[in-house]
Amino acid sequence: MNDEEDTLKPTAAGLLMFGTELRITREYPEYFLDYREHMEPNIRWTDRIYSQEPEWSGNVYDFFNRVSAKLVLDLKKPFKLVNQVRVDETPMHDAVREALVNCLVNTDFYQPWSVIIEKYPDKITLANPGTIIAGKNQMLKGGISQPRNKGLFKMFNLLGYGEHAGSGVPDIFQAWKDAGLDAPIVEEKFGGGEPDRTVLTLPLSFTTSSTTSGEVSGGVSDEAHDTFERVLEFCDIPRTKKEIQEYLQIKSERYIREKIITPLIEDRRLKRTIPDKPNSPKQKYVKSNI
Repeated sequence: MNDEEDTLKPTAAGLLMFGTELRITREYPEYFLDYREHMEPNIRWTDRIYSQEPEWSGNVYDFFNRVSAKLVLDLKKPFKLVNQVRVDETPMHDAVREALVNCLVNTDFYQPWSVIIEKYPDKITLANPGTIIAGKNQMLKGGISQPRNKGLFKMFNLLGYGEHAGSGVPDIFQAWKDAGLDAPIVEEKFGGGEPDRTVLTLPLSFTTSSTTSGEVSGGVSDEAHDTFERVLEFCDIPRTKKEIQEYLQIKSERYIREKIITPLIEDRRLKRTIPDKPNSPKQKYVKSNI
């Protein structure tokens, strides 16, 4: 056995979690973690933490600790006693940490795009390369946990973070609802000259209106809402999936199927012309009158 074979080496998860940025980028050349604070309108950012800084390791675990402290710093801490002991944190604090863990363990570290966490006075956004493995609808319902980096997820779980039962994202939405804040928004972005990525937005503003039909799937962005309305208007007469794709000028057939047609059908705003044969090559879609 030569020296190289006799040398202990970390797993991929161990390298990401506890390695140094220099060693991590040897295995993951595109690896980059970036936190940006935008608390003043006339300043590009009021604080920034990124993995290439020489002052710290640049690994996932240290990034989580440094950034989670920044994200929860300004969350309100109402006075509360449990068994005569003051509790200084709320479910929102736990939800923010859960969101950060979820972002990191679902990152495709081979993608040429970085993890970007941004904090604004009125919202927090967490973006990671890679789409949702279980699908957005399943993720919002919970019950199934399919992290992209299972080893990384297990390490966070051993440290007391992350939910094995797949309840993490629903718990985040519940914490926001209980706090009276606008519902979080989950988006999967495709193309546009950039790799596929997932973005979670946590509004820090109080809700001022009741839930609309567009919020059935757990929060829909203005852009997605406008796209849905355009499709419904276009499908005033029966249209094929290809016609809808060409109308929207979107290259990804999967995106049209999973992110446009399926949500509208589930919301009963769009229906199939051949409902008993969903995969029929003659299938068309038309706006529902319900």
